[in-house]
Amino acid sequence: MNTAHNTQGIIYPSRYIIFSLRIMMEKIVFIVNPHSGNGATGREWPLIQDMARSRLGSFTSYMTTRCGDATTIARRSLDAGADLIVCVGGDGTLNEVVNGFMDEDGPIITDAILGFVPNGTGCDSVRTITIPRNIEQSLDTIREGHVSVIDVGRLRYHDHQGFPATRYFLNIASFGLGGEVVDRVNRNSKALGPFISFIWSTLLSIFLYGKKHIRLKIDDHYDGEVTTWNIAVANGKFHGGGMQVAPDAVVDDGLFHVTVIGDLSLPEVFWHLPKLYNGRIKDIKKVSILTGRKVVASSEQCVLLDVDGEQPGCLPISTDMIHAALRMITKKP
Repeated sequence: MNTAHNTQGIIYPSRYIIFSLRIMMEKIVFIVNPHSGNGATGREWPLIQDMARSRLGSFTSYMTTRCGDATTIARRSLDAGADLIVCVGGDGTLNEVVNGFMDEDGPIITDAILGFVPNGTGCDSVRTITIPRNIEQSLDTIREGHVSVIDVGRLRYHDHQGFPATRYFLNIASFGLGGEVVDRVNRNSKALGPFISFIWSTLLSIFLYGKKHIRLKIDDHYDGEVTTWNIAVANGKFHGGGMQVAPDAVVDDGLFHVTVIGDLSLPEVFWHLPKLYNGRIKDIKKVSILTGRKVVASSEQCVLLDVDGEQPGCLPISTDMIHAALRMITKKP
């Protein structure tokens, strides 16, 4: 019999979780980012809303208007008794909603459930977490109600004003070139689609960016100085519009997969760039992949962060893994 764990370590049969979800569907909240997908979500929302109601019945929906709204709405909805919160948007919106499920110490309500209708620029998270990119299929998945219990990373960092802050991430937090790329992507139009947007910003950033010197510590088994283009602290496999930066990462093993792209020359970067997309990044001699539950990094240089497609600040950072932190609807294996 298949089983799933909650955050207290109690084992439930998976059919019990599905049955419970069907009972709780009286309190459903949709959080919609109309600007995601270069504005496509806002244009398509009336159709998405009709499809959702035909599958799930009545629900309350809220549209975000600015950065941080999704976190605030998710938190208030949970406080008001919402059982299922469905995010409609991209990875950045999903990251905000996940942060609404958490406070400084971890999950605020352990039995609340998260659903996702991906409709953004990159949506790298669903390449690891099995949720269909197709809107109708993702709504069907929510109706089917299979719940997976997954890990979430907790990141402590410094924001752009230099103040300490805490943020959770579902997919990947990286620093170095990744922060430069996502900053460029978010400042420019994404009308050409996710792949072109990310690859163009990556190529520009490679030419304009220099390698950084970073002090890196992973648990008690690694502590050293590295010269690096980028370091990814991964819960999921993909970021940057399809770059497979952590091919062995899974979202429920309680471990980060830390990919260090080392001191490659500029010609080596371009020679090996296809390996970021075809899953062969481990074949690059100057790339190291380690695992651990806590990662600490600092630098005397300005090193920007990429946290699930958002650019909230810079080093120094400290991350730790919150195992089995979130109950999320996914495709049944």
